[in-house]
Amino acid sequence: MLMPADPPSLYEKRKGVYPKAVDGFYRRLKWAIMAVTLAIYWGTPWFRWDRGPYAPDQAVLVDLAHRRFYMFAIEIWPHEFYYVAGLLIMAGIGLFLVTSAVGRAWCGYACPQTVWTDLFQHVERFVDGDRNAQVRLAKAPWTLAKLGRRAAKWSLWLAIAFLTGGAWIFYFADAPTLQRDFWSGTAAPVAYATTALLTATTFLLGGFMREQVCIYMCPWPRIQTAMLDEKSLVVTYKAWRGEQRGSLKKAQAHPAEFGDCIDCNQCVAVCPTGIDIREGPQIGCITCALCIDACDAVMAQVGRPRGLIDYCTQEDADAEQKGAPPRPALSALLHPRTIAYLTVWSAIGAAMLFALGARTRIDIAAQQDRNPIFVRLSDGAIRNAYMVKVRNMEARPRPVTVAVDGLAGASLWTDAMAREQAGPSVTATVPADSVAKLRIFIAAPAAGPSRQDFAFTLTANDREGGGDHEPARFERP
Repeated sequence: MLMPADPPSLYEKRKGVYPKAVDGFYRRLKWAIMAVTLAIYWGTPWFRWDRGPYAPDQAVLVDLAHRRFYMFAIEIWPHEFYYVAGLLIMAGIGLFLVTSAVGRAWCGYACPQTVWTDLFQHVERFVDGDRNAQVRLAKAPWTLAKLGRRAAKWSLWLAIAFLTGGAWIFYFADAPTLQRDFWSGTAAPVAYATTALLTATTFLLGGFMREQVCIYMCPWPRIQTAMLDEKSLVVTYKAWRGEQRGSLKKAQAHPAEFGDCIDCNQCVAVCPTGIDIREGPQIGCITCALCIDACDAVMAQVGRPRGLIDYCTQEDADAEQKGAPPRPALSALLHPRTIAYLTVWSAIGAAMLFALGARTRIDIAAQQDRNPIFVRLSDGAIRNAYMVKVRNMEARPRPVTVAVDGLAGASLWTDAMAREQAGPSVTATVPADSVAKLRIFIAAPAAGPSRQDFAFTLTANDREGGGDHEPARFERP
């Protein structure tokens, strides 16, 4: 009797990836980018920026308590969130631009998952040794020596993950103050919870999930495939030159039968996601170009020209196969789609810079009291009341004057004044980085339309000047 076959598994068990250390231009480029990005991430909260005595001096700060976003000389208020939206749009178009030009270069060099995974892999090599030693250790039974190495490696990973999670919270409060409060146990609970969450995710994603994040969890590989074409500059194996593969001895004995690839598998050994670039474009390739470094080193050893694996467009690879000389890689960046993305990206950036330079730093808003809509005074005049908000977006107090335009014979006073003190305008001092609320009464002659449009005018009385206006309506019987 035949036994029923086991149903096929829908899940494949993870196979450990142990990238081999390699040296070359792209490896050194990755070192430089990793150093710069980590320095920016860990160092930025500690930079100071003098904004005067009334504003925080942290260069980059997301001040949720006061609903402000500071980035060096730029201060974003809640009603200016469109600047943040603009930055997000620029980031998205920037990804399209980079992908159109050089494939998944963002994934290969600057993505946080790549940067921290690369750092964790260097720690792993430091503790466990290079690829072969790591493979032997993974297969070895659990002994005190293996347990000690694992404990040392995981401790270093955990320390890096803790520094990563701890650095993030410094973007949301004054870094020196928060650091002191954090270690004294007096920081807000959300600071400890955020640090713990980011520590755990960095430890797991950078240490144990690595290439699985890039291949299975991240949506970008699936999106970027629709943005690549034969003009995109990607890491390419030139099969027409490399095939038929064979060992060096076979190739030397029968040079007409074998290509340049000696099937040494060094391109696979150095790949952080464990793919074989010789199988063509695939979702696991993050275009880090470490396989180029490895292949170029082997080609130099066997006396063959570099570039068997190289940054190359499919168009250029086909042209080389037909005998055309190799074209400089940077020349492939200038094609219509890349230029279109660059134009849109630059236009949005220029528009945001213009808006930042032209925006007013003081403005006014007014809302009329509706109960009662108007009051008839003893002298026959009609009074309306308004809640006027004056927003001062400077890091210093500013004296201002509020007047009206388009309402003949009107007089103004606030709830802190008597009617006898009314005049054509009222003055106030708006504190730094805040909104002043003024309850203003306006009295105007009874003769006139039942609904009359006018405007509140705001004038700054300091050396900077500036002002704003706000449309309003005056109601009569």
